[in-house]
Parts: sequence; structure tokens; C-alpha cells
Amino acid sequence: MGDRHAWTAAPAAAERARSVLAAAWSCAVTAEGGREELVGAHTALADGRVLLHLPEDSTLRALALCAPRGEPSVVLELADVAPVPVRSRIRARLWLAGTLVPDEGNLLLQPSRIALHRANGVAAVDPAEYATAEPDPLAAAEARLLTHLADAHPDAVERLTRLVEPGSLHGAVRVQPLAVDRHGLTLRIERTRGHGDVRLTFHRPADDVAELTERMHVLLAQAARAACPRTLQRQRTDGDR
Repeated sequence: MGDRHAWTAAPAAAERARSVLAAAWSCAVTAEGGREELVGAHTALADGRVLLHLPEDSTLRALALCAPRGEPSVVLELADVAPVPVRSRIRARLWLAGTLVPDEGNLLLQPSRIALHRANGVAAVDPAEYATAEPDPLAAAEARLLTHLADAHPDAVERLTRLVEPGSLHGAVRVQPLAVDRHGLTLRIERTRGHGDVRLTFHRPADDVAELTERMHVLLAQAARAACPRTLQRQRTDGDR
């Protein structure tokens, strides 16, 4: 039996967008009536629509009830923040533009335009692809997994740098786990000035935490067979003096 998900180097934009929505705890909603910052007030539905749970005195609630046809245009913004302290912690921003309709005391956002902003640019996501995409199976556990890796296993993170091209480690002062999904692990390489990211791709996708553990063991085994990067060797030697 083959993998339930095809092997790729990284998630598609629609899947990444759904993962940001699934993991985000806060959001901002902008409409003609202003902007509201919401915490713990949205629920992502299976098809990517968003249910907003707003207080009775919310400006957005009044706008939705009073607007013609009850459908005000809004933009929902969600930030994907790295759980591990690194420079430039916002990994992506997701914008969902659409209309709000009342739904059993709440407001329902039906996205008609979706944009995902990452370090390499802004990608427009097809609404049909977005509606049928699923969040990454590790999205809900990612924060716990990355903080555990950074706090409890810094030695493992250092060993993984043996899989990174030496040129990418030139001038590195710190390496931290930045992101993980079913396709691979991303490391943030910080330098005195600036930073860069390197992705270590799994040999097969991981659909749960148990499979992720096996994929990480494979990466560490590969790292054990690789030579320690000269850049890090020199830094450790200089630091021991």
C-alpha cells in the first residue's frame, strides 16, 4: 500500500494556507467599519470557511446585520508565528477575503480570494483547491514538537547541521528548528547579520507523530554518517578557548 499523501519537498500553497488557518489562535478582521483583533474567536470548518464568534457589541456583528443582503465584504488576516524564538518569527501571513453571513448567532466567512504571503513572495490560492485541501497532519502538534526539539535536544539540532551544505553555515552563530510538516524539517540559520533557512526533506511523508519520530531518526542516522561542518567545528574550537 502506498502513502496516503504523495511525496513532495514541501506543502502546496493550498495545504499551507489550511495549516495556517488550523493552527492560528488569533486573527484580525478588517471591514468598512474598521478593524477588530480577535483571540480564540474563530473556528475553521472542514471546507475552509471560518466561523467567527463575536461579542454582542462587536462592530462587525452590527455591520453584518445592517449591510445590504447581510453580506459585508471583509478581510481576515492570520499570522503563522514560529513557536521557537528566532529572528523574524512570522513565517507566513494568510489573507482570506470574502463575505460575512449570519449563522446561528455567529458570522460565517466564505472566502472568495485567498493569498499566502511567505518569505519567497505572495501566492494566490485557488478557492476550489483551498476548499478541498487539508491541513498538514502535524499542524496541531507542531508547536509542541519544535519547542521540545529546541529545548530538550539541542545536540540533535546540531547533529542535523551535518546535512546542511557548508556554505549555508558560513558565519552561523545559532541554528534553531523553525518549522516541521509531513514533508520535512526546516532549520533557521542565524548569523551575526541576517539569517537563512535550510530544509531537510524526509524520505517519505509523515502522517502522524509516530511516523515523524521515525523520519527524524532517519535524518539523524544520515547525519551520524556525515562529517561535522568545518564552520561549526571552528566555532566550537574558538568558543572553547
